[in-house]
Amino acid sequence: MEHTKQDIGTVAHRLAEDYRLTDYDFWRALKNLDNEIYRISDDRQPIPLEMIRWRAIIKQARHRRGRG
Repeated sequence: MEHTKQDIGTVAHRLAEDYRLTDYDFWRALKNLDNEIYRISDDRQPIPLEMIRWRAIIKQARHRRGRG
């Protein structure tokens, strides 16, 4: 589990440092993930862990940029 936390932090750090990605790109990606997670949840289906992982990564990246 600790490896996963480090992996999320490492990827989030790389994304936050990549200024080819705009704040809007992060916001839109997070919004899309949240909408898809909501849709899956509304259908009473299991939410893929990879979606949860990417949501955590994007939230951390936004936070590192001071937008989250």
